Amino acid sequence: MVGRRVAFSTVLAVAASVSTMSAAADAVPRGVVELFTSQGCSSCPPADELLGDLAKDPTVIALSLPIDYWDYLGWKDTLAKPRHTARQRGYAQVRGDREVYTPQAVVNGLTHVLGSDKAAIERAIEQTRHHGATLLLPIRLAFANDRLSVTLPVATGEMPSGEIWLCGLASSVPVEIGRGENHGHVITYSNVIRRWVKLGDWAGAARTISVPAAEFRSEDVDAVAVIVQGGTAENPKAMLGAALASLR
Repeated sequence: MVGRRVAFSTVLAVAASVSTMSAAADAVPRGVVELFTSQGCSSCPPADELLGDLAKDPTVIALSLPIDYWDYLGWKDTLAKPRHTARQRGYAQVRGDREVYTPQAVVNGLTHVLGSDKAAIERAIEQTRHHGATLLLPIRLAFANDRLSVTLPVATGEMPSGEIWLCGLASSVPVEIGRGENHGHVITYSNVIRRWVKLGDWAGAARTISVPAAEFRSEDVDAVAVIVQGGTAENPKAMLGAALASLR
């Protein structure tokens, strides 16, 4: 398969040592890149590799969102979630373009490009930074005494309301593909979202949310991202702020 595959139907295993670990992430990223990918898509491995490179860039929050609509091709994606498919379709509905395909990179919640095109992703990051309140909200993410704390400042100037989401991530997941278009290959997926937890709504007021880390423990999560995004989970819009931290 060449290019992209198109479809028009459109936690955190916090380590046991988290109680003695303290980490904080409060830098403002320049881009949030969400890669919609599939283990059953032969066009996706170059995009998966590129996302792994982007995940090493401290100015970018790079996230893998495996989808399930190619499972019928002979291999059921072991990381896919129906929620990711619904999110991709939600983006297409908000944009009004019906563009749902793999590998698709959605940049800062606003635009999409081919997920294997690094230059296009970089251009999209720069272009979307000029859109309203995109990533203007600094978020502080901290871990201490077996609790996770997310701190948001008061909004300065005009900023839309949004939702606050915690994403439990598996930072590196090698998968041996047993059937389908990628049969025989071992593909490593980076920053795979394994769990979504809504922490609340945000309407411009300063707030701090603290939750027990134990509530998010699972076997495969070793990092966490927090995003504040305009719109709703069903109709996602611009990224207002984001932060990511490793739990290793």
